[in-house]
Amino acid sequence: MSTTSQFTERDVSEFFDQTTQTYLSFWDSEGVLHTGYFTDDADTDYQAAADRTSDILAADAGIDASSTVLDVGCGCGNFLLRLAERTGCRGEGLDLSIERVRFAQGKLAGRGDGPPIIFRHGSATALPYDDGSFSHVVSQDALFLVPDKPRSHAEMFRVLAPGGTLAVSDFLQPTPQIGEAARRHVYDRVRWNGGYSLDDYRAALTAAGFEVTVARSLDAHIRQTYRVLGETARQRAAATDDEAARQWILGFAASCDEIQAAIDRGEFGWGMFVARKPA
Repeated sequence: MSTTSQFTERDVSEFFDQTTQTYLSFWDSEGVLHTGYFTDDADTDYQAAADRTSDILAADAGIDASSTVLDVGCGCGNFLLRLAERTGCRGEGLDLSIERVRFAQGKLAGRGDGPPIIFRHGSATALPYDDGSFSHVVSQDALFLVPDKPRSHAEMFRVLAPGGTLAVSDFLQPTPQIGEAARRHVYDRVRWNGGYSLDDYRAALTAAGFEVTVARSLDAHIRQTYRVLGETARQRAAATDDEAARQWILGFAASCDEIQAAIDRGEFGWGMFVARKPA
């Protein structure tokens, strides 16, 4: 069985800085990178499923026009911008990748009027905010990449106001030991050292001081996400004349197959968590 790699925050930031433009050019010019919440096994609308994940998190967290929201690991900014558009909340997004922050800032510049939103570069382990600054902290499929997860939990707890809410979706490591294929295609591929099982994630949040109200396994949805993405990639590759782009897309499709296999072996998972900072 595979041992755990030791990637640093710098490794993570460099990987996403280096791959952002490739991803945007070859795959998704809007920067949608999140796992989808599908209606059933026949649902193949990835964009709608990704939006549904955002909407479920927002509803579970109780975000509305009075909320001040911090999106930790905001990536290209889509989640926070959707929250502001649909609920009227104010907020900030923070990400370790400067390239993704720049993309988010570009989207914000073309947005027009709306609730105040800011995107900035920074680390989840040293949040640049005062204690109790936000009513809500949210994150989609990002916290798993943080090497020092207890430190990031402590920081999110600190910047939440008393009575505030944490709402995250995140990738899981259901078993302590994983095989070489999963290490290569799932973990090392995105510079992920390893993470928590569903129960261990709940325990880690509790240890940070949170009262966990939702801990939901979503493994079926992550498998559907990569099945749909793999099929879409092969269709795009068949319609692509540029050989470099075609090979990149086919490589992405092959990774989607390996990710599904890792899910089936119980080596990769996805969960959703909602927790409260005591008043």
